[in-house]
Amino acid sequence: MPRIKDSSKQDLKLRINIVDVIARVATPRRAGGSRFKALCPFHQEKTPSFHFDADKGFYKCFGCGKSGDIFTFVQETEGLTFNESMEALAQRFGIALEYEEGGGGPSREERSLRQELFDLHEAATDHLHQTFKGPGAHGEWMRSYWIEKRRFTMELADEFKIGLADPTGSGLGAALMKKKFSEAAIRQCGLFYLYDDALLTLGALRPRFRGRLMIPIRDHQGRVTAFTARQTDLTPKDDNSYEAKYVNSPETPIFSKSNLLFNLDRARSHVGEGKPFVMVEGQLDALRCWSVGLKTAIAPQGTSITEGQLMLMRRYQTQLECFFDSDSAGQKAALRLLPIALKTGIEVRFLTLEGAGKVDPDLLFLEKGLAGYDEVKKGSFGGMQFMRRYVLPDTRTATAERTQQAVRAIYEVVASAESELLRKTLLGEIAPALGALQITPDVFERDFARFLANGGRAASGPSTQNSVNNTSSAASSSSASSRPPSDSGESFETASGAPSAPADDADSPEHHLLLLLLHFEPLGKPLAAALPHEWIDARRPSGTLLNRFLAEFAEDQWPGRDNLDPLLETDAERALVTSLLFETPSIEAPFKVAVEGLTHLRLRALTPRIRQIDLALAQAGTDNTIDPGTLLKERSDLQRLLRSPLALAPGAA
Repeated sequence: MPRIKDSSKQDLKLRINIVDVIARVATPRRAGGSRFKALCPFHQEKTPSFHFDADKGFYKCFGCGKSGDIFTFVQETEGLTFNESMEALAQRFGIALEYEEGGGGPSREERSLRQELFDLHEAATDHLHQTFKGPGAHGEWMRSYWIEKRRFTMELADEFKIGLADPTGSGLGAALMKKKFSEAAIRQCGLFYLYDDALLTLGALRPRFRGRLMIPIRDHQGRVTAFTARQTDLTPKDDNSYEAKYVNSPETPIFSKSNLLFNLDRARSHVGEGKPFVMVEGQLDALRCWSVGLKTAIAPQGTSITEGQLMLMRRYQTQLECFFDSDSAGQKAALRLLPIALKTGIEVRFLTLEGAGKVDPDLLFLEKGLAGYDEVKKGSFGGMQFMRRYVLPDTRTATAERTQQAVRAIYEVVASAESELLRKTLLGEIAPALGALQITPDVFERDFARFLANGGRAASGPSTQNSVNNTSSAASSSSASSRPPSDSGESFETASGAPSAPADDADSPEHHLLLLLLHFEPLGKPLAAALPHEWIDARRPSGTLLNRFLAEFAEDQWPGRDNLDPLLETDAERALVTSLLFETPSIEAPFKVAVEGLTHLRLRALTPRIRQIDLALAQAGTDNTIDPGTLLKERSDLQRLLRSPLALAPGAA
């Protein structure tokens, strides 16, 4: 693939605000000046420790340590290569790229397949939406179905680009082939049936969806990745999935239903304090919520909720209200959600519809609008209350044995919570939920402890007791094999005797000198002249970079800290540099601090040799091969060198 010019890369950095990039994945909150913070998209947390700076263009999480710029952020959150991340950002923000070869950029065959699949799905969305709005009989029928039977507006259809898959299926394939999408993209998009050995011709393309209402499925960044197709009277009886009311696109390189929530791209900007996500069962339920003003509604792809979906959701909000249908299938799905929510740190409450005929939130909102939501919210249940209603519907007539079975089922769910404090809170809710107010919470705590000790399992996942044992075993193993860090210059050794890198790189003098070098560039030239290469521990990541950067200063080739990418060879090096650049150190005398670092390096480099000489001198009386005079002179020279003052002249920069 042609290489993107460095000037183009710098242009992207200058023109794209990192806040706009991160806002597609996490909700920014201003933290003063040009600084923002958010819940980290790379690890689970409740208090924001992910910081980014609009002026510097860097991000850093003070919880998990992740750091980088706009390119590494897109790489990590979207699973792209470095070049693909630049192409994605350029397209997203309408910035033209320049390439080293030919000047015209990569051909369609050379482009990223993932990016092309995103483009193809956008083109398919536009085509299906225009078919839905078209003048033909099929379009007219589907609009009537949408407005009269489903009772949605055309404005909503335009907003979400609702589409129609023509019953004959003849139009979509022709439209995509006319746009010259690659054969690989058409074969892997999931919109057609096509034999592996068949030539790619219009006649060979058999549409997967025919005569169905098409709902585009967007990822959390707003990109169309798939479709949900709703059966209608237009669906031909020879359709492969005719009996299925809803059919999703198959799994593709850009679509995994277990890691996607419908409408999350829009809903995430409406959640906040007192505004939790509201999870409903289907896409049309979520569309109904949106149409009446409930903008935080999301839906899974089917009723099987996954940990990945909730981890994605909790980037933006840790509170969730589950509002599934009140039929048996809906309530079972809601119950499956509870242990996963506890495991991922989601605070969930359950909304239910009471009374015959009220089984569908869609009908409630259609009849009562947003007031219907306020009505059911007043009667919401916490996790233990909701579960008790399912496992023990009637506490008045339940036998002691039946109650014990119900309590055990509740324990299995409580065991899913990783926080001991949360477990204690949940155990305290069991007695009120059961109506057994005469039983104190400590009774349930002791009983739960026995449940775990006897090998009780969480509702999903491995045995809790086994998890505890495995953790203890791992900790013992780690403790037995670990060694304390050292700055004495002595090598650590692995079990095989090979030297390994020292621990605690962040506390090393190399790390501190690298920080100084990046923020006080006039130090570079005098530091390169004063610091011998052999004093630097190149086993440390910071030592490797310090060596490389000082060599650039020594040869008058230093490109400046804003143009370091050609000098960074690995993702780990890029992460280290961006982490150091993120925080400007408060240092009034950088040259003085650098001298302290030099002094530390000198001491660490020379002291081991002095120790070796002392040992050799102690053996000189019994070893005729040792020359005490030579050793004494070397020792004297080293001690003199250690006592001599070090200095860096600012004027030499």
